[in-house]
Amino acid sequence: MAINKNHEFEELDGIKCAVVQRLASPERVAFVQPLLEQNGYTVVVVPSPPAKGAVVAAEGEVVAAPPETFTIGVTDVTFNATNAIFGRLLRTRDGKVVSLAYWQQQTAVNDDEEPYFGAVV
Repeated sequence: MAINKNHEFEELDGIKCAVVQRLASPERVAFVQPLLEQNGYTVVVVPSPPAKGAVVAAEGEVVAAPPETFTIGVTDVTFNATNAIFGRLLRTRDGKVVSLAYWQQQTAVNDDEEPYFGAVV
């Protein structure tokens, strides 16, 4: 059972894991997995279960396949992505602190000198 929505955990491939992200695209997995592994976490990636109420095609009908998504987890059940980002616990390969914009892939280059909040005048 989760402490709150930001700290969920479940069994992925038979391993108890803290859930980092659900419904992640293959590109997101390719970004997050090496970042977390480089920070010392054991990452478990499993395909996301099909959506509830999935459309079943009648015979002869063609239904577009839903996009392939994954659930990303780490074996350290105390891991919380929000705390890791704002607590400045994650580092990039070059040793810089992972910023929120970099984690959300809004910027290709990590700028840990930029504050999370706007400049105060």
